[in-house]
Amino acid sequence: MRRVGTGEWRGWREATEEALYGPSGFYRGPEGPAGHFRTSVHASPLFAAAVARLLCRVDEALGRPAELAFVDMAAGRGELVTGVLAALPAEVASRARGYAVERADRPAALDHRIEWLTQPPMGITGLLFANEWLDNVPVEVAEVDATGVPRLVLVRDDDGAERLGEPVAGAEERWLRRWWPLGSEEVPFPGAPSEEGPSDDVPSGEMPFEGARAEIGLPRDTAWAGAVASLDRGLAVAVDYAHFAAARPPFGTLTGFREGRETTPVPDGSCDITAHVALDACALPGGRVVTQRAALRALGVSGARPALSLAATDPTAYVRALAGAGEAAELTAAGGLGDFGWLLQPVGIPNPMVDGLLADDPPADGLLVDVPDHEEQ
Repeated sequence: MRRVGTGEWRGWREATEEALYGPSGFYRGPEGPAGHFRTSVHASPLFAAAVARLLCRVDEALGRPAELAFVDMAAGRGELVTGVLAALPAEVASRARGYAVERADRPAALDHRIEWLTQPPMGITGLLFANEWLDNVPVEVAEVDATGVPRLVLVRDDDGAERLGEPVAGAEERWLRRWWPLGSEEVPFPGAPSEEGPSDDVPSGEMPFEGARAEIGLPRDTAWAGAVASLDRGLAVAVDYAHFAAARPPFGTLTGFREGRETTPVPDGSCDITAHVALDACALPGGRVVTQRAALRALGVSGARPALSLAATDPTAYVRALAGAGEAAELTAAGGLGDFGWLLQPVGIPNPMVDGLLADDPPADGLLVDVPDHEEQ
């Protein structure tokens, strides 16, 4: 779907909002996200089954409430919530209530028991799951100019051409300084080596340079805090491609996708516009980030091949198990879906994902990372 461009210069946040969610926006199309890219939800039913097991863990931590909510943020066409509810044990399913949160219209064939909303329901008890939601929350883009000053990047909506606008200021400048520093050469780059060593809470790196870019993740922090606030008790999980303060990408990650292929981002409604998520900035106190690989393995998803002896005793079961192993391998693959970050945010309960995750494994593998408490922003 493509809307008629105006040739107007706007910030990336406003332009992306219109391009993705406006009347002729990318996500308003009848094919939904699955028509353009492959997420974990679409890769295998093993993903929904694992999330269903996580919902059961949350249920136990909550003391098996009379009503157990599952909220699917950025639900697409309801594929995940449908799969999760179908995979629940009968006793849990009898108490479960599904919610799909999405801006597009409700699919006609969706199970009538699933409530379709544009905002998460308030005061619920259960699991809120946001799979590849935050990467599509529009953000401003900043770029360092020739004098070392970070400026907002403006984009023309009809062709994606860019130019620099005003210097970043206010809350956005404070967010950049805290979470993704871009500054002038007159000020030492936060995190640069000193006599005391590098700082623990800001990135390490070299002095900024002309053309260095960052996505200002403040709207994502706000969106995530609002989603978590909808929980009375339970667990909120955000799953996305992520980067962290110690290794921000020097030129940002803003890109487009069309029909399964990466493309130049043009905010005209013809393509998805996405950027990786600073999950450490989004996290609230008590949050932890693990890799999808670690999370799914803790939830029983393994890419191990079945024993060859099974082929002789039960060929059909062997073929089925082999296919499942291949799907599990895709979901947990290094360099692919397995590298996604899972931000785990418990509300009023212990973190039900601690069991099965090895705290003494290398943090570089993302197996268990505590997120430090935030300063006031």
